[in-house]
Amino acid sequence: MDYIRRKRTKYFKRNDTMKEFKIRCSAISKIMGEPRSKADKEAGLLSQTAKTYCEDWFKEQVYGRKREFTSKYTQKGNEVEDNSLDFVAEQLGYGMLIKNEEFFENDFMTGTPDIIVPDLIDVKNSWDCFTFPLFETKIPNMDYYWQGQGYMHLTERAEFKLIYVLSDTPLHLIRKEAYWYAKNNGYEESDEDILNEFRAKMKYPDIPNNLKIKSFDIKRIDNDIKLIKQQVIKCRTYIETLKTKIN
Repeated sequence: MDYIRRKRTKYFKRNDTMKEFKIRCSAISKIMGEPRSKADKEAGLLSQTAKTYCEDWFKEQVYGRKREFTSKYTQKGNEVEDNSLDFVAEQLGYGMLIKNEEFFENDFMTGTPDIIVPDLIDVKNSWDCFTFPLFETKIPNMDYYWQGQGYMHLTERAEFKLIYVLSDTPLHLIRKEAYWYAKNNGYEESDEDILNEFRAKMKYPDIPNNLKIKSFDIKRIDNDIKLIKQQVIKCRTYIETLKTKIN
């Protein structure tokens, strides 16, 4: 028991000097939800989702490890990013867009927007035509609304463009989709006909360009930025309680 206690004390001392909690713009939505119970709402407490996010952040500091997440959706987005930026530049008359590499940070938030010149822009790549927001008149995913508010605050902008693009899926991801479809439905995994079907479904050279891009303009709302800051402060308070649990 003495050995375990010494180990825990060691980690706690490490936490004493851990960096102050700041929310990544891409994760703002995780701390903005309200708790389920009426009593917790009235008390102004964090939601369980926000608490879980804080706990994961705390573990990253304690163990010096970053929690990684990937999926076929993020894979596609990462791989077609450059082509999507060129497509947006061409379709919206920007001429050329250069991806921003500058990391922004203030007392409450951190983030790296896709584009900051000439406009503040973030580009999202839809997985396929059925997830592309062709008919939506409002942002289909409010996670990106909060992300945009964070970016506007960090860069001191009044407007933000959220742009969806329907891009061709990289061939290796198409092969994976075809493979698993064949495997799960009793076909040969190397069936070329199935691969060709998936290639035809997941590439869009026959689709007019105007049907492969959708832009949403988001205005800066200072009251919502204040709410983000309030939630960050609540997260910091909750993180302080987590420190006592490993002492």
